[in-house]
Amino acid sequence: MVLWVVLAAVLVGLLVLVLSAASLMGRLGPLRRAAMTLLRRQAEVENLRSAALSLAQEADTLRLKAEITQERLALIKVKSGPRGR
Repeated sequence: MVLWVVLAAVLVGLLVLVLSAASLMGRLGPLRRAAMTLLRRQAEVENLRSAALSLAQEADTLRLKAEITQERLALIKVKSGPRGR
């Protein structure tokens, strides 16, 4: 008699464990999709950050070129003197 009670308790415990595991596995699908979406977005952010750094470097280069051009223009104006006006 005691054997049957112990066996029933073990089976009920296993049944609860299986039902819990099935419920958990059902929730893992959406979590996995969410994790994959986050990884894709992280990759997009890294690409955008890289592009932003490239644009910042290009803007800095253009700023330097503009400064050099203005300096050269000022030198040309000084060399041409008042007759250039």
